[in-house]
Amino acid sequence: MTALLLVGGLALLVVGGEVLVRGASGLARSFGLSPLVVGLTVVAFATSTPELAVTAQASLAGSAGLAVGNVVGSNIANILLVTGIAGLILPLAVQLPVVRRDVPVMIGMSLLLWVLSLDGGVSRIDGLVLLVLLVAYAAWAVLRSRQPPPATALADQESPSSASSGRRPVVVALALVVVGVVMLVIGARWLVDAATDVALALGMSELVVGLTIVAVGTSLPELATSVIAAIRGDVQMAVGNVVGSNIFNIGAVMGISALISPDGVPVEAGALRFDLPVMIAVAAALLPIAFTGFIVKRWEAGLFVAYYAVYVVYLLLNSAGHEALDQFSTVMLLFVLPLTGLTIVLLTTYEIVLRRGRGQPLMDDGTGS
Repeated sequence: MTALLLVGGLALLVVGGEVLVRGASGLARSFGLSPLVVGLTVVAFATSTPELAVTAQASLAGSAGLAVGNVVGSNIANILLVTGIAGLILPLAVQLPVVRRDVPVMIGMSLLLWVLSLDGGVSRIDGLVLLVLLVAYAAWAVLRSRQPPPATALADQESPSSASSGRRPVVVALALVVVGVVMLVIGARWLVDAATDVALALGMSELVVGLTIVAVGTSLPELATSVIAAIRGDVQMAVGNVVGSNIFNIGAVMGISALISPDGVPVEAGALRFDLPVMIAVAAALLPIAFTGFIVKRWEAGLFVAYYAVYVVYLLLNSAGHEALDQFSTVMLLFVLPLTGLTIVLLTTYEIVLRRGRGQPLMDDGTGS
């Protein structure tokens, strides 16, 4: 039964991701929105539905470790695993607005979640603050991207027959989005249920299960959507989906879960000391990677995937209390992390010098926006 759930869930994720990308692309064309903004809003919220369902259910059931681990782990997986795998398939072009506005918003929301959690949990008031900020961000993202329709399109809209025919693509696109979301939610749920049963039977803690298996399981919709978008050449939607999903996970998933829980969502001390700072560091690492050439290159994507594997290995060693944990941590802290940080600093410095040498502003797309 577990094997059937795993296979069936994977199949639903692949098909659901394809359907969702088609529907979202149709909505972008119908409403005059760029694929990037649709990825940041509609697709991001849709693919964050599993996180919302799992986290809300865990919060109401009193499984705080699973709730927090799901959000934090999903955000880490979205950047390192989802962006990494999609970038390995096709180098991901990153538009300037993402670097200048959306990634900083993601970093700011990550920092805010950590600050709000310092008192031991995310209260209902904290949840309301996160949710309001999310709504403001989504409205801002949509309004800034709207393009006025061409004069010919305005003329066509004046006739009743063209208006009725113009509504059909919107209805079809919305139907595809709904069907895709349903398939993604069911597929992710099957995978999460099967994997969680196995992990708990092996003695893993709720926090570790939430940070690894459940986080990856609920990130599978983002993975399926971003990979399919990359294969179809919709790289704007692939990157926008990851950044937008992380913002929605903090604002909507954690915000709503805190609001519906009588005492908010408690945050374990271990998550405050390690996992939340890792989430912030990963979010911050995406900024220089995206800034250098405004593209996530294949070797950078491979580095992300490798770091995710290292993160999971650390969690498993720590959970098991393995004797190799000390040596593993020493190698990471003294060699791997400093070398990676130095590489990112050098690449960013090179990009700044290169752009200044060409007489290009560092963060200006030439449109004045």
